[in-house]
Amino acid sequence: MTTTIAIIEDDLQIRRVVEGYLTQAGYRVLTAGDGVTGLALVQQEKPALLVLDLMLPGMDGLEICRRLRSSTDPTLANTYIIMLTARVEETDRVVGLELGADDYVTKPFSPRELVARIRAALRRLGPPEQMGSTQVLQAGELRLDPVYRTVTLAGQPVDLTATEFELLHHFMRHPGRPFTRAQLLDVTQDDAVGDVSAYQRTIDVHVKNIRHKLGDSGRNSRFIETVHGVGYRFVPRVTQETGASTP
Repeated sequence: MTTTIAIIEDDLQIRRVVEGYLTQAGYRVLTAGDGVTGLALVQQEKPALLVLDLMLPGMDGLEICRRLRSSTDPTLANTYIIMLTARVEETDRVVGLELGADDYVTKPFSPRELVARIRAALRRLGPPEQMGSTQVLQAGELRLDPVYRTVTLAGQPVDLTATEFELLHHFMRHPGRPFTRAQLLDVTQDDAVGDVSAYQRTIDVHVKNIRHKLGDSGRNSRFIETVHGVGYRFVPRVTQETGASTP
C-alpha cells in the first residue's frame, strides 16, 4: 500500500517541487495551499506524515499543529509533523516543537534533504519487529511497549509524539548512559542531510516536552536527568519483558 503524505504550503512553486520529489520517491502526495483546506484534507485522508508550513493564510501552521495534537482521533493526534520555517523564525520553531511537531526544515531547503528526513521518519514509524526492539520496558510505574507504541505512567496513558516516543524508547533501552544532543539527534534524524548542528537545540525542546508529560520538573527528575556539559540520561533501573504485551 502506497504511503500518503500531505503538504500544506501556500507557496505554489515550493508545493509543486516537493510534490514532484515525493511522487518520484513513490509516495502518494496530497497538497493544500491554505490552512483551513489543509486541516480538512488531513482530517479526511489521515496521512502518515504531514509537511506543514508555519505561515499560512486562513489558519497558520501552529494552530493546525495544536488542533491535530488535541484531536480525540489517535491517528490524527499522532500524525508525524515536519514543519517548514524561515530561518528567522526561531521562536516559532520552538513553539511549534512545544506544540508537538516532530521535526523542522528551514527555508530555503534542499528537496533531497526533506525527502531524506521523510524516509527516516517513516522508517522509524515502521514495524518495531524489524528493528529488533520488541521488549516491553518498565521503570517503576513507567511502562513503554514498542510494538503497540504505548506509554503508560501509573497505568495512565502518556500521549507522546513520534519523536518523543523514539527518544524515550532510546533512553529506556540504555538506562544510566549519558547521551550528547548530537547522539540523540541521530536517533530522531538518522540519515537526514544538511547542517546537523543547527538542529541540536530541538532535542532540548523534545526532552522538555517528555519531562512535562511524565510529571518531571525542577532539578529532581525521576526519569531524564541533565548531565551538565554532556546532555541527558535516563535515571531509573529498567526491566524488560521478552515480546510485547497485548493492549
